[in-house]
Amino acid sequence: MQKNRLFNLSRWRLASYYAGVMGLILGFCGLAVYEMTSQDHWRSLDQELTSLAGTLHDGLEPLLGQPGQLEPSVKQFLPNLCLGNQVCSPPLQQRHILNATQQPGYYVRFLDLNGQLLATAGENPPGLAFERETTRQYPLTDQRGDRYHQVSLQLKTVTGQPWGYLKVGRSLTEYDHHLDTIESFLVFGLPIVMIGVGLASWWLAGLAMEPVYRSYGQIQQFTADIAHELRTPITAIQATLETTLNTESSSEEVYNTIQILKRQNCRLTHLINDLLLLSRMDLKTVNQNQFTLCCLNDLVSDLTEEFSGLAIAAGVSLSAKLDSQEIIWVRGEEEQLYRLVGDLISNAIHYTPTGGRVQVILETDKQQAIIKVQDTGIGIAPPQQTRIFDRFYRVDTARSRQRGGAGLGLAIAQAIAVKHQGSLTVESELGRGSLFTIQLPLPFSSCF
Repeated sequence: MQKNRLFNLSRWRLASYYAGVMGLILGFCGLAVYEMTSQDHWRSLDQELTSLAGTLHDGLEPLLGQPGQLEPSVKQFLPNLCLGNQVCSPPLQQRHILNATQQPGYYVRFLDLNGQLLATAGENPPGLAFERETTRQYPLTDQRGDRYHQVSLQLKTVTGQPWGYLKVGRSLTEYDHHLDTIESFLVFGLPIVMIGVGLASWWLAGLAMEPVYRSYGQIQQFTADIAHELRTPITAIQATLETTLNTESSSEEVYNTIQILKRQNCRLTHLINDLLLLSRMDLKTVNQNQFTLCCLNDLVSDLTEEFSGLAIAAGVSLSAKLDSQEIIWVRGEEEQLYRLVGDLISNAIHYTPTGGRVQVILETDKQQAIIKVQDTGIGIAPPQQTRIFDRFYRVDTARSRQRGGAGLGLAIAQAIAVKHQGSLTVESELGRGSLFTIQLPLPFSSCF
């Protein structure tokens, strides 16, 4: 297939389509994973800050007396609180409720009603804007370019008067680093994955094209074989006609010429009919309604009697062995089953030397009918046993030519067996004969 430009180009196209579709799927999946991870992580941060701000809000409001003024008790509640922009040292003791605010990256801000900074706890990002809104869906950026997520809540005094604003925020450095890692994986990992997808696509395209290529080769071989088979009788007819026309022939010679033309015409007709039969079977349009009950006992007996004259002329002993005392029936087309078994008997006689034996055996295993055609002929070599059912294939070419065969008999026999939901197999050994076995399903479990 690699040497065929047409199939090679088709394989490239098929592999490109595979890789392109997989690239789009992986790209969309990567973007979806990135977006879902980003949104999920952002929601987790927002919930964490909202929970922390709510805890601080509920704990601080009972301690607030005057609007915009921090009571000493707030300092006890937040030991790391620094008034204004003072820089405070970390406290020696930490309370459990404030562990989050004392971790790196967290901060707490207190603003009065005018937005003036009153106190801070935790980090002190430089140049960070402090809006009055209570909700925020996008991050803040300080003077160093670091991003922060912030949650705002309004505080009230014990008497219910507005006191100011509580701002709780967290650095997004860890969040950005996590997204950068995913982005790097997608940017650098996706091309590597696509290389693997491309190689896999090329391999899969080869597997997909292989049956097509084999069919193409079979069509080419079939065309060459049929052309060769048709050329032989046509050449013989042409030569006979030219010889007759170029010579003065007597009535006897003219008669002999017509007989030759008749034989060649019969050969052509037989070949064309066989090809049409195979073509119809290839369509697999099996109509089970056309099948009728066929008695295999009568079929085997009739064929044995019919070919007895041919066997006697060839010096071969032909016999039938019906192991079952019951009548064996199958559903099918009797004419085709007749040809199936008849072709096997005819082949066995022609390929069995004088003094040999051919036996037809009919038996059943209660699930299927079995017809065996056994001979003591020349046998078939193991490498040829896998090809004898191919069209136009002959084991013994010279002998097949003498019989006038075209190498379609076994191909038709196998096609008939498959059409009847059965099988045709062969067991053979060179110099010791062959055994062809036909297996056909029984229409019911018990025989008549």
